[in-house]
Amino acid sequence: MINAKDCTFLYADWLLTCDEKKFFIKDGAVIFNKNIVDVGTLAELKKKYPEYEYKYCGKNSILMPGLVNSHIHLEFSANKTQLKYGNFMDWLNSVVQKREDLIEKATEKVIDEELNKMLQSGTTTIGAISSHNFDMTSCIKTPINVVYFNEAIGSKADMVDTLFTDFKAKLKNANEHKKDNFIPAIAIHSPYSVHPFLIREVLQIAKEKHLAVSAHFQESKGENEWLNYSKGEFTLFFKNFLNQNKSLTKPLDFLNQFKDIKNLSFTHCVEANKDELETIKNLDASIIHCPNSNRLLSNTILNLEHLENTNLALGTDGLSSNNSLNLFDEIRNAFFMHTEIHPNILAKKLLLSATKGGAKALGLNKGILKKDKDADIISFTLPDTCENEDDLLTAIILHTTKVNQTYIQGKQIEPS
Repeated sequence: MINAKDCTFLYADWLLTCDEKKFFIKDGAVIFNKNIVDVGTLAELKKKYPEYEYKYCGKNSILMPGLVNSHIHLEFSANKTQLKYGNFMDWLNSVVQKREDLIEKATEKVIDEELNKMLQSGTTTIGAISSHNFDMTSCIKTPINVVYFNEAIGSKADMVDTLFTDFKAKLKNANEHKKDNFIPAIAIHSPYSVHPFLIREVLQIAKEKHLAVSAHFQESKGENEWLNYSKGEFTLFFKNFLNQNKSLTKPLDFLNQFKDIKNLSFTHCVEANKDELETIKNLDASIIHCPNSNRLLSNTILNLEHLENTNLALGTDGLSSNNSLNLFDEIRNAFFMHTEIHPNILAKKLLLSATKGGAKALGLNKGILKKDKDADIISFTLPDTCENEDDLLTAIILHTTKVNQTYIQGKQIEPS
């Protein structure tokens, strides 16, 4: 028997487990404390636990796992109109030019407000990529689960020791605040911006401490040309800012440094070729799709049909390359971008990437409504009845922006 004092009993018109074995449950219910205790139809659970009262989520209601935003930069949350879009190098140069101003404007209050908006729109977990730890206070105090990726960056050989010392200090700072919903992790910025020696030393820490690792990879045509041929639009940037005229690594050499990392993800990958995608799959790594950012910075779309047997996750990237950190907005835009896939099939793929796929990418026990999984749950209502499960996921994507209830590790969270 279960102790009712420790549990919450919810039911809705539809419950989405995001578990492939039984994805939809009509008139579904879930019982949970910090973890999921049981899931099934309301009739089934009432028969098993007849003495308890179940709370109805409302007419045309949906219950599903909380959303996982697997890749987000919060340190540029103040940007609205200051950066250039349409070409990656134009954007990067504008970031260099406006960087100090944007960091100064991204106060704790600004970052707190963005985290609160994410709560309102159903995000219960984020993978936060942090270059400087300026966002750490906000990430520690938010009720959202945070996998906090301390980022290694820097490609100048004579600076490697200093860069490594700085990285270790950031990671130590994050580790001092580790708790259930704040988990330190490691990010390698990209193959073109991190020296191979620094990558080696940082990844050794990841292996020893069993930390999740993430990296940007093949985000633009310019990156691809620089890594493979030391040519293209990156050439002038590296010459002017870093006095470099040759790439320090090839794409496959970069990927092969990540062997034996358990929870590994690569973000973007829009220019990755067949061999690189195969290597990512063989590493058992996830690919994190950030469609809005790709549209703004490189006008490129990730080919989802090339990712068979590779875990797909979803991220918003930061407000330096997006206008919203609402993951439902991101899902909806991806839904309209990927015209090669039937809407209902694509809807399922995208919702899985924002729940189960994101949890796998971050190495968390979340993203599925299933016994013993973490009880991160959201509920919301559709504007009208949807009778057919074949059309339900498309309806959710088209009509959902905010949620009515949010539970994180079993505790109901009210946005501030």
